[in-house]
Amino acid sequence: MDVSVWKPERAEGPLPVVYLNVFQGDGAPVWEACQEAGCPPFALVAVGGLDWNRDLSPWGCEATTRSNEPFAGGAREHLEKLLSEVIPQVEDGLPWPVAWRGIAGYSLAGLFALWSLWETPAFSRVASVSGSLWFPGLLDWCTGRPLAASPDVAYLSLGKKEHKTPNRMMRGVLDATRGFEALLRERGVETTLELNPGNHFCEPDARTARGIAWLLRA
Repeated sequence: MDVSVWKPERAEGPLPVVYLNVFQGDGAPVWEACQEAGCPPFALVAVGGLDWNRDLSPWGCEATTRSNEPFAGGAREHLEKLLSEVIPQVEDGLPWPVAWRGIAGYSLAGLFALWSLWETPAFSRVASVSGSLWFPGLLDWCTGRPLAASPDVAYLSLGKKEHKTPNRMMRGVLDATRGFEALLRERGVETTLELNPGNHFCEPDARTARGIAWLLRA
């Protein structure tokens, strides 16, 4: 696991911290996009070096295509490392108190971010950006359980073309995302759903930054 911390050079008073699981790299493109978007001061903690299909999937599941690896269901183990190792080390080293803690992610990391609200009270704001909310059984599982967190706000987004896919697992992503929007609102969470131009692979860094900016300004 690789952890990179991006923070403003100067800051006064408590600042938010947003945790972001990344597919590759150190989160620099998202941090730069956040600065270009004029985000208020905050710290971004990018967590990389992950086994994507293992570390971010809540339970085992068949692969989306024959050429991909199946999902191994290691999300709880990864979440425990975040809570017991990453968060304490990062926040003990910050030069300011933490105002609030958020979690964000794109694709399968967006699924993980949203799912974590049902597992831990550690995060008070969440951004699931083009989240893989089509994941089999996820919406039903969350619907049948109480939130572990008491989140203030939730941001959901999806590309307008993402559900227009021949893949039988992924084509339900729009309905699932709208289902989570309704579920979160029903649970009293201020929630927004933004539909963006393009498919799943269109401007992931800019979309992620837009979600984080919404959390910071909500």
